[in-house]
Amino acid sequence: MPATKTALSQSAREALERAYVPYSHFPVGAAFLTKSGQVIQGCNIENASFGLSNCAERTAIFKAISEGITDFEALAVYGETDEPISPCGACRQVISEFCPGDMPVYLVSKDLSIKETSVAELLPYSFKELK
Repeated sequence: MPATKTALSQSAREALERAYVPYSHFPVGAAFLTKSGQVIQGCNIENASFGLSNCAERTAIFKAISEGITDFEALAVYGETDEPISPCGACRQVISEFCPGDMPVYLVSKDLSIKETSVAELLPYSFKELK
């Protein structure tokens, strides 16, 4: 189990190595830490019909949800960028659907600089199920 945000960031960096990005050449890796200590990794996967591509964060969370895992504790997103990388709007909405607002999100750059934020800070006023 990654005990630190640095270890979770390394897991996201490792996930980036599996990215399929023949069009953008912009690989991204993500790693969710569950409350049980499991790490679920994801990478971005492109398609010639670009709208059918999937981001690393959504790949990881869909992978987890499809396996019955719903107890997320933290997320790291890694990109080969000079500054820490941030999820797109679609990913922010999906993350807010399944993760608590106060859950830490670590945005990571290629030199492993980490900007710590939260789900709620990434997407204030997110769409939520009406009850």
